[in-house]
Amino acid sequence: MATNTQVETVSTGADKAKLAAAGVLVVAGVAAFYLLGKQDLWLRVLALLVVLALAVVTFFTAEPGKQLIAFGRDSVREVKKVVWPARKEAMQMTGYVFAFVVVMALFLFLTDKTLQWLIFDLILGWRR
Repeated sequence: MATNTQVETVSTGADKAKLAAAGVLVVAGVAAFYLLGKQDLWLRVLALLVVLALAVVTFFTAEPGKQLIAFGRDSVREVKKVVWPARKEAMQMTGYVFAFVVVMALFLFLTDKTLQWLIFDLILGWRR
């Protein structure tokens, strides 16, 4: 039973134009920064920031920008639902992790040294 599920994306011409305008504004902001090379740095940075702010506003008025805002709101709502551990529980779990890391480091060190001794000293006979 194979179902052919297709996702339909609705994108109007106005949204495409807004996205294109946002892209053009980003390029224009970077170009303005370099074209104003003889001006003071603060003026160049200000021009860049103003044009980039216009690009961001233009992006957020398009449908993908609105979807990004809705995603952010949903994410914040989900984070508020999380039950965070108490301080005592968090400290215990952190201690367990540190203890596991130390045990694992010792295990890997001993395994490495054992294999080194086995291969280089016993099998190959390379004594240092």
